[in-house]
Amino acid sequence: MTAPAASASDFLGEAGRRVWRFTGSRAWQFSVDLYPVLVAASLHWSTSAVLIFMTIWFFALIPTIEPAGFSRSLRAPSSLAPIALFGLAVVGMLWADGTWRAGMLGLGPVAKLLVLPFLLYHFERSSRAHWVFWAFLISCSLLLVCSWIIFFVPALQFKAAHGFDTTGVPVRNAIDQNQEFVLCALGLAAVAVAAFRNRQKPAAIALGILAAIFLCNVFFVALSRTSLIYVVPMALIFAIAHFDRRTTLQVAAGIAVAAMLVWAGSPYLRGRVAHIAVEYQEYRETNRPTSTGQRLQYWTQSLGWIREAPLIGHGTGSAKQLFDKAAEGKPGAWGQSIGNPHNQTLYVAIQWGLLGCIVLYAMWFVHYRLFRTEGVIGWIGVAIVLQNVFSSTLNSHLFDFHEGWLYVLGVGVAGGALRGRMMEQSQ
Repeated sequence: MTAPAASASDFLGEAGRRVWRFTGSRAWQFSVDLYPVLVAASLHWSTSAVLIFMTIWFFALIPTIEPAGFSRSLRAPSSLAPIALFGLAVVGMLWADGTWRAGMLGLGPVAKLLVLPFLLYHFERSSRAHWVFWAFLISCSLLLVCSWIIFFVPALQFKAAHGFDTTGVPVRNAIDQNQEFVLCALGLAAVAVAAFRNRQKPAAIALGILAAIFLCNVFFVALSRTSLIYVVPMALIFAIAHFDRRTTLQVAAGIAVAAMLVWAGSPYLRGRVAHIAVEYQEYRETNRPTSTGQRLQYWTQSLGWIREAPLIGHGTGSAKQLFDKAAEGKPGAWGQSIGNPHNQTLYVAIQWGLLGCIVLYAMWFVHYRLFRTEGVIGWIGVAIVLQNVFSSTLNSHLFDFHEGWLYVLGVGVAGGALRGRMMEQSQ
């Protein structure tokens, strides 16, 4: 009996050593770097692909984790902040009035934040963060081409998008498409400035033209009004971050002139903005559930619920239950079930009160502060964080699928690369 037992032990030991050697091989490390690249490439096209690739990546990452290094990485504020927000959501289930199932459904949108510490840890050690950015840019460029094609030839649209106006929107909606295109434009602009300073003028011009094409698509083809909240402020922040005071003033003047030219040259833009007033007037006079009117109604209801529980809120999952109850018996779109008030701060405050807002803004601040450094990666991180903050005034983007994963992936990859560089410089 001893010999077979020893033989089984030797076999398991040898199998364990082989698995350990394989998971430490260059091929395995390559695969761990590859899956975030696939996520970045598929983010615009498929929700299922994002979840599948992220799940495979997580299981591929686990054998590569070094406990001491991972523990050190988790203690960084940029890793602790999303964990704290998720932890608050878990604890918030204890004082929620609804069922445990409702609480679990409310926990779902926050759960993606737990991926952030793992991305930050992995890309501290990886030298392939730029692969993710390239995959995102290439995929967005393909989407850009499709958008222009179906704008001029609508019959070629192969999939039905959704939203207010699907003209020039191949997939998803204009809000998601604008988020991606503006990020690409801002990233390309930063690389163009760096190329110009390195006396690479042809590259700088080509990158600048591509950035302009992305922005032209936003303003002339498929405009989400949410984009107007962040495009101009982020353009000004870009100028401040990349130029001296005199040049910044010149760039600001150029932005003002460009804005006037775009306004004058785009009836589509003027129509989209003017329609806000039309929607508000219809909402006030006829109570028609316009986009603007619905937001105002949701915000008013949210403020009332926040006043009922200002410190710790109504608990995880309570937002949807409260909105469902308020919609009962109402006609048409007013009776539709919604899950959030289209404002990130209000969404958090309903469920976790002032405490939740403090944790949310602390996370945004910590991530913004992480990227307050010179260089393209730092600017990309700043752009991702600020875009999420600005756009979350009209949407609950941190908890939405597309914009939430865009934040998690972008901050995780860029932040990890930046933290890794800082570690190398400190050694």
